[in-house]
Amino acid sequence: MKIAVVGATGMVGTVMLKVLEERNLPITELIPVASERSAGKKLSYKGKDYTVVTLQDAVNLKPDIALFSAGGGTSLEWAPKFAEVGTTVIDNSSAWRMDPDKKLVVPEINGDVLTADDKIIANPNCSTIQLVMALAPLHAKYKMKRVVISTYQSVSGTGVKAVQQLDNEEAGIEGEMAYPHKIGRNALPHCDIFLENGYTKEEMKLVKEPKKILRDQSFSVTATAVRIPTAGGHSEAVNVQFENDFDLAEVRQILSDTPGVVVQDDLANNVYPMPIHANDKDEVFVGRIRRDESQENTLNLWIVADNLRKGAATNTVQIAEYLVENNLV
Repeated sequence: MKIAVVGATGMVGTVMLKVLEERNLPITELIPVASERSAGKKLSYKGKDYTVVTLQDAVNLKPDIALFSAGGGTSLEWAPKFAEVGTTVIDNSSAWRMDPDKKLVVPEINGDVLTADDKIIANPNCSTIQLVMALAPLHAKYKMKRVVISTYQSVSGTGVKAVQQLDNEEAGIEGEMAYPHKIGRNALPHCDIFLENGYTKEEMKLVKEPKKILRDQSFSVTATAVRIPTAGGHSEAVNVQFENDFDLAEVRQILSDTPGVVVQDDLANNVYPMPIHANDKDEVFVGRIRRDESQENTLNLWIVADNLRKGAATNTVQIAEYLVENNLV
């Protein structure tokens, strides 16, 4: 089993290598891949040094699976080249997510859509993954009509440059800006670029991707995405109107019984999800579970996850595990 990690020296790529070390994917050969300027660098994996290679070198090695986290442009250009030599690509960018011919996968929810013929598989947006992990079992039981999402997203979702901006601001250092404004002691209602409809690209991902993953276009979604000065972990305030009424105790039980979801909802002891506690964990944490008293059949939830792990690297590796376990590669 030859596994290539494309973007191995980047923020998500580094976490991918960490997740691969922790899990049981039967790797016989690791191929770390990065840009031309990073080629030749050494990185360590399971106590052994590996040399970073170029994309073309990696294609020539014909890996069984390539885990991509190198940006949409790289994915659009290179994923088909890997697919042509028989490699199954699992792509972490937005390049292929809404392509009608590509599967958009959270293994716990819709891994069953995958076949051996799927050579380019899309990993959803980080905010989408944690959202659908919590909503999928509730949708199956009560049927969603409308979802309103407000996100509170960490700077790590933007990348290394944004983390450095926050660090610089906290240290009182003038430095390169990832954002058009300061992020420290601030909140920017501006995740990704603005589109013609006034929404950001991030917000529209949250509108479109859940419907594709859940294979259901019948519910509506609206979102506001906000960047806040946390170093890691995304949070979401989610308001869900269902077709059918629900019992709060049953909602908590359904979520507690969902693999990969942890309920943290003990208000008497100030227990609720927070990004600082989700850090470096693979689970999606749900709390502040309460009825919206302004409207019937409507629920409020607070959902938190580590955006670099379940929101990116871990979900990508889990797709690879699913492919291996089901003999699809």
